[in-house]
Amino acid sequence: MTTTIYHHGAVTGITGSCHELQVSGQGILIDCGLFQGTEAKTRSTAQDLAIDFPISHIRALVVTHVHIDHVGRIPYLLAAGFDGPIICSEPTAIMLPEILEDALKIGFTRDRALVNRVLDLIRSRVVPVPYGEWHGVFDEGECSLSVRLQRAGHILGSAYVECDARVGDYEERVVFSGDLGARHSPLLPEPVSPERADRLVIESTYGDKNHEDRETRRYRLKAVLEHALEDGGTVLIPAFSIGRTQELLYEIEGLIAEFGDEQVVDHQARQATKGPDPSGSDPTQRPAADSRLGAFGVSPQGDRPRSKPLTWNNLEVVVDSPLAAEFTKIYRDLKPFWDEEARALVNSGRHPLSFEQLTVINSHEDHVNAVNYLAKSRRPCVVIAGSGMCAGGRVVNYLKAMLGDARNDVLFVGYQAAGTPGRDILTFGPRGGWVELEGERYDIRAQVHTVGGYSAHAGQEDLLRFVEGIPQPPSEIRIVHGDEGAKRALQGKLQMLLRDAEVKIPG
Repeated sequence: MTTTIYHHGAVTGITGSCHELQVSGQGILIDCGLFQGTEAKTRSTAQDLAIDFPISHIRALVVTHVHIDHVGRIPYLLAAGFDGPIICSEPTAIMLPEILEDALKIGFTRDRALVNRVLDLIRSRVVPVPYGEWHGVFDEGECSLSVRLQRAGHILGSAYVECDARVGDYEERVVFSGDLGARHSPLLPEPVSPERADRLVIESTYGDKNHEDRETRRYRLKAVLEHALEDGGTVLIPAFSIGRTQELLYEIEGLIAEFGDEQVVDHQARQATKGPDPSGSDPTQRPAADSRLGAFGVSPQGDRPRSKPLTWNNLEVVVDSPLAAEFTKIYRDLKPFWDEEARALVNSGRHPLSFEQLTVINSHEDHVNAVNYLAKSRRPCVVIAGSGMCAGGRVVNYLKAMLGDARNDVLFVGYQAAGTPGRDILTFGPRGGWVELEGERYDIRAQVHTVGGYSAHAGQEDLLRFVEGIPQPPSEIRIVHGDEGAKRALQGKLQMLLRDAEVKIPG
């Protein structure tokens, strides 16, 4: 069989996903993403990000999902001369220009006219393909290639890619996993294994770990929030704008619906077990949780005493990210792609992504006011802000203002890549260390928590189940998109599972 797989990213870590399938000299790319964390430090300029592999033979780009480490280099691919279609799922076709607009403004150019031209070009190239339908890429008599997208359960619109390649009388099916979702994730159906895979390229982000089951992690989230809010501080959750933010909102709305008037903080019990508040203030005289935060600090309501203990029904939840707000709206508009549980909640009258306690901050001015107000007040609040690894975005301003205060908490719910501030906070925070943010050191006195089960990535058992569920198992498996230890652990498990398969880790 005249097919060859090349890897142009996600082989020395988990970012920069970009893989090539070549069939008799004609090729397609699977994703074209940015490098992040340690991998990005040697690729920080436009010249470093330029496409450094031949593309004249590339007939199409297939996008598995819109996370920036899978799509962020698409503008550079276009600049290098790629003129083929961009094949993706129907939800991804809607979201791709939105995420790339944000990426272009941050790392490419702030020239509005140029950004619009690039986005218009991308929109003209996008080819939405329904899940489960074959789409021909090329057919030149003796040589042909078709692709089919299947639900990956990672974020809305995510897909794994089945590639049917033919050269003469020989056929081969190559499957690229993209990023697979964990079982029982909120909002999205879990992935179903392909019926066949002669060769498989599979991610390994959590190749060495398993996630908590959904019910356990849901109640762990509840317990962490209750504990963190006890001293009137802000719980800061760094989260990616697409996928993780929406899942968190879904779960928090579920906790509000289930526990309603139950106290988030039992101040009487706290006083009995912990003694006086070290600030010297009466916890019942802190700012009212049921007065909407609004423009933060400009509303006199924010300073009136709270007459009742904080309950789940009046807990304030803030999403501070224009991008997250936009994608939450897109998620709401694409309910047909939700799973049965989520659609049933909507049909019952619930609004899992648009509930009363939710405040969304869009403008930069309101963002600055929010940071300053929450840093100075003793207002219990949950803030979800991007980015998920603390490497940029509005979360950085919150961290600068709040990491030094022990009454605040940072809650990580996803993977933190090596070389990112998020990994440093997670590693050194519990020991009272420091982290570098935008060139300055900040002491970490805030409490640091993790609820790892909320990763949008499959755990080790999920990955093994995906492979084991293939009726015609692969003869070759390539493990990508993971740290070295995770890849090695998954390699060992897969080699035991499929003793006749060649399981390799590309260098």
